[in-house]
Order: sequence, then C-alpha cells, then structure tokens
Amino acid sequence: MEIITKQQACVISPMTCTSHRSGAIRGFTLIELMIVVVIIAILAAIAIPSYQEYARRSNASMAQQEMQKIAEQLERHKAKNFTYRDFDPNYIYGQTGALTSVTLPRGATGSAIKYTITIRDAEAPTKLLTDTTIRARGWAILATSSDTRNYNLLITSAGLRCKNKFSSLVTYINCGTPSTGSEEW
Repeated sequence: MEIITKQQACVISPMTCTSHRSGAIRGFTLIELMIVVVIIAILAAIAIPSYQEYARRSNASMAQQEMQKIAEQLERHKAKNFTYRDFDPNYIYGQTGALTSVTLPRGATGSAIKYTITIRDAEAPTKLLTDTTIRARGWAILATSSDTRNYNLLITSAGLRCKNKFSSLVTYINCGTPSTGSEEW
C-alpha cells in the first residue's frame, strides 16, 4: 500500500518524489563532445579544400569565357577593318578611353581581383593593339591569376589555347611544355 502512495504522490507532485536519478545532472560527457568535435573536423578537412578547388575552377572558367568573348570581338574588328590594329575592348565594357587590361570579376579592386586579362600584338608582345607601329596581324590574350594555385591562361589568334599553374612559364607566345605543367583548354 505504501508503494502505491509514493507512486501516486509522484504523479501528483513530481518534486516530492525521490529517486536515484533526480539529483543527477544530465548532459554530455567529455568523450561524447570530443567525438562530435572530431567528426566535424574531419568533415571540414574534406569539405573546405573541395570548395576552394571548386571556386578556383569557377574563376578559371569565368576568365576563359571572357577571353573567348574578347577573341570574338577581335575577329569582328578584323572583319570590319582588315586588321587588328586599334582594337580597344573599352566598348565591350562600356568604358571611355583606352583600356589596357580587364580585371575579373568586373568592378573588383584589390584582393577581390581574381584575373587580369591583357591583350597584345602576337608579333610584338610588349605592344598593345592600339600602338601605331605594329603590323597587327595577330593577337595574344593572357589571363594572369592572382591565386598562385590557379591557372594562368593564354589564347592566340593562331589557335593556341593553353594553361599552366606556373605563372613564369606563361607568356604571350606559349605556356611551356607538357612536362612543365602546360595543358590545353
């Protein structure tokens, strides 16, 4: 009879009940917390580098698209003028005045710049296509990455499309050799 009374008292007022668990503090043990932290660290170690590589590929793809757009405009310019001379990409981007380089993403400054694209004469890579002393029979577009782990890209009027992660090997003429990391794109 006494047991029933205690059970009834526990149902009516749980504060009057005394059990071995009522005084214990509930929570997670240190081992459980450490296991959760280790699992999160493993997931982060896998996810963060994958995301960074995805972002690099995205930036390189953006630069390739921009280079192809400029190359298309160069060919249109030659079809109208019979030469690449005096090509200035400022009208593509809605700017006035000569444009010596294009930064990507457009409008970015400082560390937000992912690529810088420059256009030069294929025969005289130190000269812009707006230089009056060049013959302007060909062009070369070089995209230099601000990230040392991303590709530098080259496209020329002769049909060369290559990329290399070693920026010192990518010039307006070529991207090095396959043994030095050069790839076609």
